[in-house]
Amino acid sequence: MSIESIAGLVIVVAGMVLILVFSLPFMNKKKTIFRPIPAFQYLRRGIGLAVEQGTRLHISLGKGDLLSSNNTSALVGLTALERVARLSTASDRPTIATSGSGSLAILSQDSLHAAYRTANAAEQYDPDRGRLAGPTPFSYVAGVLPVVRSEHVSTHLLIGNFGPEIGLVTDEADQVSAFTLAGSDSLPAQAVLYATTQEPLIGEELYAVPAYMQSGPIHTASLRAQDILRWGIAGAVLVGVILKLVGVL
Repeated sequence: MSIESIAGLVIVVAGMVLILVFSLPFMNKKKTIFRPIPAFQYLRRGIGLAVEQGTRLHISLGKGDLLSSNNTSALVGLTALERVARLSTASDRPTIATSGSGSLAILSQDSLHAAYRTANAAEQYDPDRGRLAGPTPFSYVAGVLPVVRSEHVSTHLLIGNFGPEIGLVTDEADQVSAFTLAGSDSLPAQAVLYATTQEPLIGEELYAVPAYMQSGPIHTASLRAQDILRWGIAGAVLVGVILKLVGVL
């Protein structure tokens, strides 16, 4: 086993242990204070306005494959979908989810169903609100554009693996004066979203979405674990540089 593999395994195990520790009840007695991110403040406002005004929320989960390495952003999106759907069950126009893969479409339907069950409104659930927009990048965009244009959507949450073609969706949303919060694990998509959305999520802010939306203590614990691992890795790099300079390594 190489040094890189061992280091990666240590980081993964340490992260799991930290998440388990921070999710214990006695570790959650004090309220966790998050760094203010304006995007989430605007999102909460957008959810409230959508319910009050009878408009719709749209969550797009991208085209990530759950069996590949780019599935983490899709899992974040599914968690956000369930939370948003739960908050908007009182709306006249329920939340819609779109995705670019069959597995994500099925999971989005399951997340919507879970949200309605939690809100004691299971009879309002409609599986047609979890849609497969298209299996290829441009067919996916072509399937999402009608939702943006004609489904009375006032707030879009784009969380997942996208390509640069997602700019077509954000441009259409801007033309109909809808609020868009977007984040992706794809660098080309991040570049496009930074230039075309009101509130882009940069880098690891994407993985903070469930915690900021108060989806559960396990997500808050994961955010605290990220902070500790970040400082630990930074400290290890600094120590390595110093040891290299003094000739120990």
